Amino acid sequence: MKSFQYEGMPKVYFGEGALQPALTKELPALGGNVLLAYGGGSIKKSGIYGEVLGLLEKAGKTVTEFSGIMANPTYAKVQEGVKLARENQIDFILAVGGGSVIDCCKIVSAQAKMEEDIWKAEFTGHRFPAEFIPLGAVTTVSGTGAEMNNGAVITNEETKQKNGMLGALSRFVVLDPSYTLTVPMRQAVSGAFDTLSHCMEIYFGKPSETNVSDEMNEAVMRNVIKNIRAMLRDPKDVSVRSELMWDSSMAENGILKLGKQTDFQNHMIEHQLGAYTDCSHGQGLAVIQPAVYCHLVKDNTAKFVRFAEKVWHLSADGRTDAELARAGIEALSDFVREIGLPSTLTELKAGMRPGSPDPTDREILRKVADSTILTAGCARRFTPDELYEILTECI
Repeated sequence: MKSFQYEGMPKVYFGEGALQPALTKELPALGGNVLLAYGGGSIKKSGIYGEVLGLLEKAGKTVTEFSGIMANPTYAKVQEGVKLARENQIDFILAVGGGSVIDCCKIVSAQAKMEEDIWKAEFTGHRFPAEFIPLGAVTTVSGTGAEMNNGAVITNEETKQKNGMLGALSRFVVLDPSYTLTVPMRQAVSGAFDTLSHCMEIYFGKPSETNVSDEMNEAVMRNVIKNIRAMLRDPKDVSVRSELMWDSSMAENGILKLGKQTDFQNHMIEHQLGAYTDCSHGQGLAVIQPAVYCHLVKDNTAKFVRFAEKVWHLSADGRTDAELARAGIEALSDFVREIGLPSTLTELKAGMRPGSPDPTDREILRKVADSTILTAGCARRFTPDELYEILTECI
């Protein structure tokens, strides 16, 4: 294992009905001006908005609303939140929603305390924020694990970059699995696949030799697979949603990453595909990841063999290591189709909003390949030309 430091994760309030005890305990120690951040109107329809607002008002807080945070949050939206935070002298930010809402608020929290433009600071100056408006998160859509770390994925529409940034870490997190029951099934499945993708990105990172973090990771991956299937059988089973919600958090709370240099090459490819097309993150990963692994299997055969055996319960049955490793990737591809996610860019396009940029457009794919960050933790370093080849294979 690689050397590491571990500082733990945010305080977690988990389970049905967790919101009331969480806010009742946490709010008295926080300032009076609260920025309540959320996406569209779904939290109002579900009743979560009213529950949160009632607890904030009961605690005597002055509430400023920051709404309309979109999937794949933009840098312009971050700056909109920063303007609200500064004008209203915000003391605390409460993000209510999925990963996009939480990610947006992490950067709002940091930028509001910085004079310098945070995008330029992080990507040009390699300077990172050290002061933040305190942040709390109420997760309503699981999958990204965004509530568990200080990383955020933000799209700069001007530069066509969808990049990871560093912002605030939540002081506390509310994870009520019943909140996820209102999410459309396709979105819930896409989010759960993102969890599986995070686990795989960690698992296939360096070193390739299996350690205790990898063995824990195998258990989480098996649990995600089992419970996606269970969720599709019974969409209203809260116990299943509980498992998937904690799987999501486990994938991103740092525990599975200890001793590892993570890969996340698939995420870098999908981020740029999303920057150019605004496609669903989880669905983009479902298309890309099996194709990428077909190009990596020779470089990390032993780990793919273990993946086939420990995660998909495949046996050698007279197969060579190379054949078993590929069988594990085929099992992943079969699972994508089983749970109804797109397995090609053509299928991805069919599920996108009318008028969206075409993810099968080869000119776009060339730009995606040329702008993708190449990660150090990948089994080997790709070239932009090879990434373009992979993307065209996905059409």
